[in-house]
Amino acid sequence: MRASDSPTSSIGGIAAARVAELRETEAATFRKARPKSEAKVGNGMAGFLGGVPMHWMTDWPTPFPILVDGARGATITDIDGNKLDDFCLGDTGSMLGHAPPAVARAIRRQAGRGLTYMLPSEDALAIGPLLQQRFGLPYWQIATTATDANRFALRVARAVTGREKILVFNGCYHGSVDETMVRLIDGKPVNRPGLAGEFRDLTRATKIVEFNDVAALEAALSDRDVACVITEPVLTNSCMVLPEPGFHDALRRLTRAAGTLLLIDETHTISTGPGGYTRKYGLEPDLFVLGKPVAGGVPASIWGMSADVATRYGAYSRTKEPGYSGMGTTLSANPLQFAAMRATLEEVMTEEAYAHMDRLARRLDAGLTAVIERYRLPWHVARVGARVEFICAPRPLKDGGEAEEAHAPELEAAIHVALVNRGVLIAPFHNMMLVSPATTAAQVRRLITAFSAVAARLAA
Repeated sequence: MRASDSPTSSIGGIAAARVAELRETEAATFRKARPKSEAKVGNGMAGFLGGVPMHWMTDWPTPFPILVDGARGATITDIDGNKLDDFCLGDTGSMLGHAPPAVARAIRRQAGRGLTYMLPSEDALAIGPLLQQRFGLPYWQIATTATDANRFALRVARAVTGREKILVFNGCYHGSVDETMVRLIDGKPVNRPGLAGEFRDLTRATKIVEFNDVAALEAALSDRDVACVITEPVLTNSCMVLPEPGFHDALRRLTRAAGTLLLIDETHTISTGPGGYTRKYGLEPDLFVLGKPVAGGVPASIWGMSADVATRYGAYSRTKEPGYSGMGTTLSANPLQFAAMRATLEEVMTEEAYAHMDRLARRLDAGLTAVIERYRLPWHVARVGARVEFICAPRPLKDGGEAEEAHAPELEAAIHVALVNRGVLIAPFHNMMLVSPATTAAQVRRLITAFSAVAARLAA
């Protein structure tokens, strides 16, 4: 018998038997409400490997994927007519809401002019200055995904420093960049468990230390062989870990002292404000990456560099052998991206929108915290701007190791399905909730009420 099957075992402070009962009953409720979806996708979608267009769609904790009919603002409707208040928002891809009117208009306008032609459009003339003003760095490039942008930025970092190694923090998330797919297990750097078809030792060219551990960071940089530290300002893709006071100042000071570049990846932390965590807290990266929401849901990403890095890369380029740089993808910097990105930056990702998002996120934080305290659950809530997360551990986490230990997949899955059955969708792989410009106070209240109902069942 597994430990979680024992009648006395617990998950996140909740009896395992109670978690299993909740999961079973809520799965039945989910199925009953979605007969059309179950008939169409309950046994997998024909023609797709594993029955889904992208393998991680089977990782949703619902009995089968929700088959979406449409989405607008902060609401998703499935083909059975069920409406969900959407706090997942494409795990940040639709952080600014589904089909923002300005972006939809821009897409329709550009669709009649052509979608890609390896040449810039007039929208590109506006985007360069917009990026400079918004994010502070003077030089920018467009890619299609944050993974691409991170990969290209790391290539530049290695080129200008002449160094091979990079450094990441345990628990990091930077898309599918190979070098970042490492973890610390029992203090030892290893390839991240679960990687498919990976035979290389990724730790050969990647150093890994715990987030917030300034001493370990200093030691890792002391050999002066690290080209770049790549980091999120806040660890976000498991259980959220906030930086301790002084950590980012130390990170910037130590990287400069070691001749190491600093890359800030704001793909998730753009929830902090219009210029991301970087602008709000005065970070000074050499390289900057943002994906997902920058074009309102159209696949696009941006990566920028400081004047110093640009000068050094220019000098490198003049001396390197001519040929393919390894930084490209033919569909990057296409006119559809330009149109959607300009509309997003000018009309959607505004100071007013973020003020609304932050106000409601504070209400959500306070409401969830009050529920946790009411039912004396050993959990807590973390927030970075419009991004809120409840964590099934009693206190704030200090690093990726603690975040991994706090993750309670069976409990989180049961809660997720129970919330769906009460009309609320949150992120499937961690307990993340986003507030968009389209989110209403009524939706936040419904989420808090649904969370309270689920908490009451678990704490009974």
